[in-house]
Amino acid sequence: MTEFRLTQISDTHLARRLQMLTDNFDRVRAHIDATRPDLVINSGDVSFDGPTSRSDLEFAKSLHEALPVPCRYVPGNHDLGDNPTDVGPVPTHPATEPLRQNFVDVIGEDRWRFDEAGWCFIGLNSLIMNTGIASEAEQFDWLASELARVNGRPVALFIHKPLYLNTPDDPELESSAIRYVPQPRRKQLIEMFGKVDLRLVASGHVHQRRDFTFGHTRHVWAPSVGFKISEPRQELIGIKETGLVEYRLRLTVLRYATSRRQARSMSIWTMCSRRCEIPPQAA
Repeated sequence: MTEFRLTQISDTHLARRLQMLTDNFDRVRAHIDATRPDLVINSGDVSFDGPTSRSDLEFAKSLHEALPVPCRYVPGNHDLGDNPTDVGPVPTHPATEPLRQNFVDVIGEDRWRFDEAGWCFIGLNSLIMNTGIASEAEQFDWLASELARVNGRPVALFIHKPLYLNTPDDPELESSAIRYVPQPRRKQLIEMFGKVDLRLVASGHVHQRRDFTFGHTRHVWAPSVGFKISEPRQELIGIKETGLVEYRLRLTVLRYATSRRQARSMSIWTMCSRRCEIPPQAA
């Protein structure tokens, strides 16, 4: 496959009792039905209250199963609980091994890797980071093994929480610590991905659309499918809108008389926004 068409949705917050959120998902479903991407990735908060209501997870999975294309998922804090931070308050529902297993049983695997169009795609469970539960160490061991066999491919990382606001050195603040991957796991992730060609970090969680580049890595925050958060409750960081993100990832083989070279490029669209491009780069 020389072009891979991927649609990212996030923060759908689905529950049978919340018809407005189902209606918003139905609008997204209609768009996906019309565009037929190769894959849909939900970057977390698939359900409204997974930690206390397995039926929310089951309802959310049933709606995704009805989509006309395959889906992958990474969990959010509304799916299996939140992770602790060094400076923030203790989570109301901490992520635990039983809650993680509940997500896996209903929704599917919480970490994954696949290759398409010359790219390596990795999905991680960011909510177990900093918890000390067994699956946290297992995931980092798995990640090290997967990164060791990337073999020069550009990497796209999908994760629920953004890595940081602006730079890897951003301080961890009590007021915003739950918004990002917590320290010291954030530093560990950045060091691990620093050994490969990380081109994209795609996240959700904040319910705001944001797109910036640090170094040669594009950071895309998907807006929520479900709802916006009012400014009295949440500061404005990006653009508050609902929608989704569409990616076109390409592998182009450039042929010469005695050799060939591969160039990989990525285009990104968000609903209700202008098109933006990442230019081709040689492998």
